[in-house]
Amino acid sequence: MKLFQNRSILLGVTGSIAAYKAVDLASRLTKAGAKVNAVLTPGAEKFITPLTFQSVTGCKAFTDKDLWEGETHVTHIGLGHNADFIVIAPASADFMAKLAYGFGDSLLAVSILASHCPMLAVPAMDGDMYNNPATQANIAILRDRGIHFIGPDSGHLASGLAGVGRMSEPADIFGKIRLLLSRDNYLKGKRILVTAGGTQEAIDPVRFITNRSSGKQGYAIAQAALDAGADVILVTTPTGLEAPYGCEKVLVKSAEEMQNNLLDRLPDCDALIMCAAVADFRPKQISQQKIKKSSGYHKIDLEPTEDILGEIAGIRSSMPNLKAVFGFAAESQDLIKNASEKLNKKKLDMMIANDISSSDSGFEVDQNRAFFLFPDGNKKEMPLMEKSDLAEKIIAELNRFF
Repeated sequence: MKLFQNRSILLGVTGSIAAYKAVDLASRLTKAGAKVNAVLTPGAEKFITPLTFQSVTGCKAFTDKDLWEGETHVTHIGLGHNADFIVIAPASADFMAKLAYGFGDSLLAVSILASHCPMLAVPAMDGDMYNNPATQANIAILRDRGIHFIGPDSGHLASGLAGVGRMSEPADIFGKIRLLLSRDNYLKGKRILVTAGGTQEAIDPVRFITNRSSGKQGYAIAQAALDAGADVILVTTPTGLEAPYGCEKVLVKSAEEMQNNLLDRLPDCDALIMCAAVADFRPKQISQQKIKKSSGYHKIDLEPTEDILGEIAGIRSSMPNLKAVFGFAAESQDLIKNASEKLNKKKLDMMIANDISSSDSGFEVDQNRAFFLFPDGNKKEMPLMEKSDLAEKIIAELNRFF
């Protein structure tokens, strides 16, 4: 991931049974392209070894021995100065208390004192310890200094009790770090609305008309917009995909529900990327009961669904904040001709045209190829690439409207 490439992340691990989760986090950060320097406190070493982190990151994991016995007496200065981001996961009550009052009794503590980068703390402890006024006061001090927090979550605790205190899951911590790293990027302050998935038009309580859209491209666009620093609203049909951390997810099913949600939210948005595959037709009548095979029922009368982009084109002049509207065209023949007609008819700023006749791109796979079409007749060809890469190129095109 470009956002993590060449980033140096200091992963502080303190004494908690949740230390094992930090290994998963270290692996995710490494796979994303970051250089991860794990620093373990003496308490952390009672639960997990430095070798574990070295194995997943490919980098030396540091302990207090490196503070006193290392080749250089300024190890902590290098770790702190060179870090682009610091995450303390898990962050114990003891370590947060020391951090709040500037103690420097461990390599991790003095490295943080020498740092000048954003920091995220991930508390993990028993619920009573977390809710203790002293712990809450220390957290308030750290927040006032600009340290970010995620969690703790609620659930089963090591004490055998249930309640608040569980360390947040590595996937959520990774998402939070990703969000914090991108918050000052080029779309900062912009609100982008993205649609994803294939709409579902009910036949009866059991059956519906839909299409093969997986939602993968729309979700990738939402993530790319977040990475660019935007606030993102994701209006999506049921897909089974995990929504990008930090976006506002709105779940809809039918074309009518999608249109109503878009029209409600668009006046406050700066751009719309209409990636959802909206059904063209729906049943004229929805059976209130499941249609039985024995009934001999064999005909469904259809009617057109809402023309969402057409409706938006007609009222766009009343939404001065809306600077750009991008659409998608999935075609099996005459790709450029059909997509260009839709581009002009819907008064779009850019059309992403997909040839769905190829098995290696489009629906249900992780790759896509496309053409970017523009109102002036120009076009850009996008060769086969990961949907995440195509999403980044789409968002890069969006940037020129602001």
